[in-house]
Amino acid sequence: MKTSAEFDSLVPAAKLDRRAFVATLAATGFALAVQPVQAQTVISTDSAGLDAGDATITVDGDSLPIYFAKPEGGSALPTVLVVQEIFGVHEYIKDVCRRLAKEGYLAIAPELFFRQGDPSAIENVGEILQAIVSKVPDAQVMTDLDACAEWAAANGGDPDRLAITGFCWGGRVTWLYSAHNPNLKAGVAWYGRLDGVPTDLTPQHPVDIAEALNAPVLGLYGGQDQGISLDDVELMREEIARAGKPSEIFVYPDAPHAFHADYRTSYRAEEAADGWRRMLAWFGEHV
Repeated sequence: MKTSAEFDSLVPAAKLDRRAFVATLAATGFALAVQPVQAQTVISTDSAGLDAGDATITVDGDSLPIYFAKPEGGSALPTVLVVQEIFGVHEYIKDVCRRLAKEGYLAIAPELFFRQGDPSAIENVGEILQAIVSKVPDAQVMTDLDACAEWAAANGGDPDRLAITGFCWGGRVTWLYSAHNPNLKAGVAWYGRLDGVPTDLTPQHPVDIAEALNAPVLGLYGGQDQGISLDDVELMREEIARAGKPSEIFVYPDAPHAFHADYRTSYRAEEAADGWRRMLAWFGEHV
């Protein structure tokens, strides 16, 4: 299966014993396919002042694992659904949840691949795409996110202040969920794929659903992304304008794909920080 730069090729592991590498990576909480983890750029957010941890939500008889973080003792909190990359809910996604909780949000990251497999335990990106990602139906993802929104409302979240953000694979999902849930107030999509060949499991892409957006979405993209062309970005802008929707797309001209992923070589600190500020401002305005 051909991989796109949306799930960009990762740099080979540094020269160390394979067992030592895998053990070290597992200990840090990152997915095995991430090679190498850039320890000098990892942002680490503690849980002081937070309620944070793991839980499960029953969805159609299955137990959906989630990671959540919120201000300690908080109630009626604005809620953000945090959607994973192809690597699952590993340490980076959990840290994003804690960062949002420090800003006053209840943040929830569901393991949206849990029925298909555990991507964090697979060492090869291509295998993750073929064995897991390609088998995940969009409809299943929408249902799981709806269940997370319901869980949030019963566990300290304000159902009238619901937002979503996602990275890479999760960026595409952010656009789709913004067209799915009429109660959503805002979305921020980090370099999510915008167009593609429809399949039975993924029948539509963001360019197909611009008219159906229920909430304003801010799209953050890299001008040097080798998997998401600027033509696709412009097409999405045109579709948004044609539909008269208050969504926006901002492009960082020199940034590659995954520029917010502070644990990877694609990380760009300036663009990542600016994107984070834009996201908080977007949520502040709309949520």
